[in-house]
Amino acid sequence: MSAESSQDDLKRAAAEAAIAEIEDGQIVGVGTGSTVNYFIDALANEKHRIEAAVSSSEASTERLKAHGIEVLDLNYTGDIELYVDGADEATRNMHLIKGGGAALTREKIVAEAAKRFVCIADGSKLVDRLGAFPLPVEVIPMARSLVARKLVLLGGQPEWREGVITDNGNLILDVYNLDLTDAVKMETAINQIPGVVTCGIFAHRGADKLILGTANGVEVIE
Repeated sequence: MSAESSQDDLKRAAAEAAIAEIEDGQIVGVGTGSTVNYFIDALANEKHRIEAAVSSSEASTERLKAHGIEVLDLNYTGDIELYVDGADEATRNMHLIKGGGAALTREKIVAEAAKRFVCIADGSKLVDRLGAFPLPVEVIPMARSLVARKLVLLGGQPEWREGVITDNGNLILDVYNLDLTDAVKMETAINQIPGVVTCGIFAHRGADKLILGTANGVEVIE
């Protein structure tokens, strides 16, 4: 078995374990990314149990609808009970880095609307401290250079993710070498820069549960 297929198996295991978090009649928030795709595919077998889904990206919306799962606009659902999404990095205190797939803003919105946020990932995403993965920051196009200069002042090295336009019509800066020891403080500082839509630190609203696919089975951290 290749390393890639093995990692896919771990992602699938975490995603399928998250199905147990769903209660009958719920509207389920669904995130974005390769691990979430496995969750969507597993959710298709349980779609008779849920009322509908709320999606954090156009890609996930298409996949949900292809399985015959109704997708509702968050404006019309109010708060939801459950949100399931992946992460690029996660710590045991439930802080996350997200946005590798450029869907961080809608992901953060749906997470904020959810009473419970369950994060699914393969075990390699669990870290002692955030920051090895470059931090995605969504920016309004006219502010790209301004925001980049401000991020340098915060200690980061921003790189424009050229060729990527978010579902909101914005750009992504990936920021290397930020000190995220105090993730809550850094999240606040970056989000206050004019032109930033949001950053990929999920610390103010972190996960409530981590479900990790590991070589020794599924590990759950609460």
